[in-house]
Amino acid sequence: MTEKLRKKGITVLKIVVSAVLIYFIFTKIELKDVLQTLKKSDPLYLSFAILFFVLSKAISAFRTNLYFHQIGAPLTQSSNLKLSLLGMFYNLFLPGGIGGDAYKGYAVQKAYQPGTKKVVSSILLDRLSGMLLLFVYACLLAILSKNAFFQKFYGLFIAAIPLSVVVFWFVNRTFFASILPIFWKSLGFSAMVQLAQLISVLFILKALSVSLDTVEYLFVFLISSIVSVIPLTIGGIGSREVTFLYGAKWLGLDESTSVGISFAFFLITALISLFGVIYHFKKPKLESVA
Repeated sequence: MTEKLRKKGITVLKIVVSAVLIYFIFTKIELKDVLQTLKKSDPLYLSFAILFFVLSKAISAFRTNLYFHQIGAPLTQSSNLKLSLLGMFYNLFLPGGIGGDAYKGYAVQKAYQPGTKKVVSSILLDRLSGMLLLFVYACLLAILSKNAFFQKFYGLFIAAIPLSVVVFWFVNRTFFASILPIFWKSLGFSAMVQLAQLISVLFILKALSVSLDTVEYLFVFLISSIVSVIPLTIGGIGSREVTFLYGAKWLGLDESTSVGISFAFFLITALISLFGVIYHFKKPKLESVA
């Protein structure tokens, strides 16, 4: 009972934080301006944005399965894709129940018994690998940007890219030696995941007829993606939008357009995640590679 109350309390807290952040955003900008931005979006470009978002999630699932295979859980790609889609649904629509990552870990441990520590480690490294590439791409975009905000930090951004990779490799070697053999391959998958998401956001920019400050909007998106991983809100709702709002202020971008981009990306995420409800009612059977 205590555990159930704790989970309900955390869920209520996340809902409250999300609601407060959304309210805060619309005390700073007009809701009608954001809606107007979304209304004029081009459906063709939005379709391409959805396509590349789906591609990013498929590649992400392949990366996760790479880790699962390394710990002795040889899921087929089909089984893992279904499990990943269910995880997306749980992360966004059932935050008070079993989280997406927690359920994937539970399902893999139940089916293959590789050990809880190995399962948790693989899921943690999967997430960290993705976050590392978000950081690396953000640094690259900051280097490419002509915005005055970044100019005095160019040397720092250049140094941060190899340093972050070395630190992550050292962490893998020191604490997760059994998973180290797939280090570079997992980073390759992460690079493709984040690149596909950047292309998805590029199409959102196209859909909203945004032709200026493209590099800066993409930079803010990457930072918002890092922030949204922090489990303070429901599916990153609110935290991503606040990041876009303040990113726009600091970089001299249009605030309504910036928040509109964030909402468009969230709606695409919610649309694709909703398909996971299929596997909520009929849990995917985990099949093994022959």
